[in-house]
Amino acid sequence: MKKSTKILLGTSATAAAAFLGFGLLSNKLVLTRASKPIFEKIGETKKKTQLTPLEEQVAVLDKEGEEWFDAQEKEYIVIKNYKNRPLHGYIVKAKEPSDKWAICVHGYTSSPKRVGSYALHHYERGYNILFPVLRGHDISDHKHITMGWFDRLDMLDWIDYLVTVYDNPSIILHGVSMGAATVMMTTGEDLPDNVKCCIADCGFSSVWDEFTHEIKEEFKFPAPAALLTPATFTSKFVNGFGFREASAINQLAKSKTPTLFVHGEVDNFVPYRMMDLNYNAAACPKEKLSIPDADHANSHLFHPEIYWPKVFEFIDKYVEPVTV
Repeated sequence: MKKSTKILLGTSATAAAAFLGFGLLSNKLVLTRASKPIFEKIGETKKKTQLTPLEEQVAVLDKEGEEWFDAQEKEYIVIKNYKNRPLHGYIVKAKEPSDKWAICVHGYTSSPKRVGSYALHHYERGYNILFPVLRGHDISDHKHITMGWFDRLDMLDWIDYLVTVYDNPSIILHGVSMGAATVMMTTGEDLPDNVKCCIADCGFSSVWDEFTHEIKEEFKFPAPAALLTPATFTSKFVNGFGFREASAINQLAKSKTPTLFVHGEVDNFVPYRMMDLNYNAAACPKEKLSIPDADHANSHLFHPEIYWPKVFEFIDKYVEPVTV
């Protein structure tokens, strides 16, 4: 065998091995629930022995939300999705009978309990709360995480459940991080008039964009596309979707649902610049809210005095306030 042929074969074998390795890495470490997620730091406050006063406030308010969730009388519910697979969730009913519903959607590697700090504010305003469990999380039967893409279709089934079981409900969507991507993607679908508005807190513009950012920032890998190109093919084969097609931007271009885009100005996990990418793409009535000093998924905890008045002012434009 000629030396040039050996070199060519060796190079091809190396490229093929790298291609396969990158694909398997994506499936095993990024999207499979059974493995340790590669991007597991989303929404987690770094543990320090010495906290600043602002960090102490974040910890206190976050704990308050989790304790509220634990203390509620919750209805555990299972419905079937469009593929006849079970979807799990929890419902917390309002103190007084109400036709107002907030669907609070958790983020990546998270759970319904972790959005208790959002839900309690809607609850205090007289809303019923639905907490869906996203694919590949918590008690979900799904093996793989789909970064909001197939969760958007599951959200249609949750919305249909509320519309079918309850009398003409008014529904708002409130998602954080991957949950925000989920609700943004959901608004690109054909929604009933019952869905009045959406709060998208620090959602990414697309799965491709988010993974590109993380590979550059977290792993200092200079050429993200070299990893993501084979990885997205593997995801398409194993999970049924590619990273580019899982796009909040493309979905928002079809949206008619009024949406408030929120982002912390020092968010370096889902970078702050993605808020404008989403906002500019949205065809719906829209507003945006920047929260100074806030890192990822903590805007409502860093500056609740800014966050909640604006959120409720926005919601009240589309849903008549509950008298409580």
